[in-house]
Amino acid sequence: MHNHETDYLVIGAGAVGMAFVDTLLDEDPDCHVTIVDKHARPGGHWNDAYSFVALHQPSASYGVNSREMCPDRVDQHGHNAGMYPLAKHAEILSYYSKVMSETLIPSGRVTYLPLTEYRGGSDGQHKAVSILSGEEHSFTVRRKLVDGTWFQTSVPSTHTPTYEIAEGTRFAIPGDLPHLWRDTDNLPAHYCAIGGGKTAMDTAVWLLEAGVAPDKIDWVRPRDSWMFNRKLLQPAMHHIEELIQFQLDLVECANGSETGDEMFAKLDERGTMLRIDPEVTPKMFHFAVISEGEVDLLRQITKVHRGKRVTALEPDAMHFGEERVAMPADTLFVDCTAVAVPFEARANQRRFFDGDTITLQLAQTPFVPYSAALGAFIEANFETDEEKNNLLPPAPLTDTTDTYPYAVMANLMSTAILSSNEKTNAFNSKSRLHPTGPAIAKMIADGDPRLAKLAEVGPKIQGGMPGVIKLGMAAKAIHEAG
Repeated sequence: MHNHETDYLVIGAGAVGMAFVDTLLDEDPDCHVTIVDKHARPGGHWNDAYSFVALHQPSASYGVNSREMCPDRVDQHGHNAGMYPLAKHAEILSYYSKVMSETLIPSGRVTYLPLTEYRGGSDGQHKAVSILSGEEHSFTVRRKLVDGTWFQTSVPSTHTPTYEIAEGTRFAIPGDLPHLWRDTDNLPAHYCAIGGGKTAMDTAVWLLEAGVAPDKIDWVRPRDSWMFNRKLLQPAMHHIEELIQFQLDLVECANGSETGDEMFAKLDERGTMLRIDPEVTPKMFHFAVISEGEVDLLRQITKVHRGKRVTALEPDAMHFGEERVAMPADTLFVDCTAVAVPFEARANQRRFFDGDTITLQLAQTPFVPYSAALGAFIEANFETDEEKNNLLPPAPLTDTTDTYPYAVMANLMSTAILSSNEKTNAFNSKSRLHPTGPAIAKMIADGDPRLAKLAEVGPKIQGGMPGVIKLGMAAKAIHEAG
């Protein structure tokens, strides 16, 4: 038995836990933190992701506050050309390893226990076990337990498909595809991506860019999805006007709409939202961000099985309930059905601060690292759970066009709460993870003439809030009804 004493016991060394600890060390110079994580290295679910995954949004506002993730430059080629870089899988893992080994541990105030599984506890006494050795760890926690696993992130390599797979069926997950070169005499004759989310889109783009002809790809899309247009979400230091206009678009389109679908249609007209098939009205929205170049690639795939869910696979067919659809011989079925955040986690919000426990959730959707860092700042700078929770009501993680207006409303209300508090407003102005705060602070310091134009936006947003709240409250009722 190994006995430890610490101020904060943090479960999870992923994007959430790392962002929290990084900020907490800055804000509370006297605290000690212990991090336990089941993975062998920092990075959480990124350790399990497919090798060609990349961030959806520019890396400028991802990671931890103390360290930039990617160089501040514009990509010159590929479907992200002309926009700021998206950190790739290897870069993300390297980044988190450096944060741990070059920032957190050298502080002398962080104990990191990889390959260690938290086993529970209460009243300041907690237990964990080393996964490989079986050795037990006991923790006396002087302040709080910090749960960085609420999101329960699921990726293809850790996900179990819900459908049956007959013997002899060629089956893979996205992470298997880059290894096809190892057996060039046995390459698939055809491919079928199963799933309608961003993982399936990434997989289809990878196949197309690898040289697979569009007519050699089938795509099962149970639901079509809306996506944010990435060109409007570039780093604020370079594109503050576009980011502010993006926010204004959300307010104006929500304010003038009776339903979420109407709001999305208006955002589509402005180019704020993108969809793959212009003839299909999506009902799904998972906050994915995509480029127009990727959409152009994906539109090349025309063998789409829409509105259906696979119930079984055979070597030369797939089943949608009673319907059997023949497939070319030697088809490789690629499972992309993992849900990034399970629906039970979307529904089971709890208080951020609850006695001796902090549950890291979303402060603003979908800004995961920022939310965790903000939670650390509030923990270190405010006294009571009541005032902390008043500043940090959990934001909803919605997933449909009907419920998204609730997230828009909640984000705007959160912005109003945080900007009206002197401490949190100051934090946002210096937080690298905040989408606009540091850029606006720099403009103020420099006396940037663009401020006069940006100042006109606030009253416009405020004027649109009654309509946003009306639509958002209707969406909230739908979300909570489940």
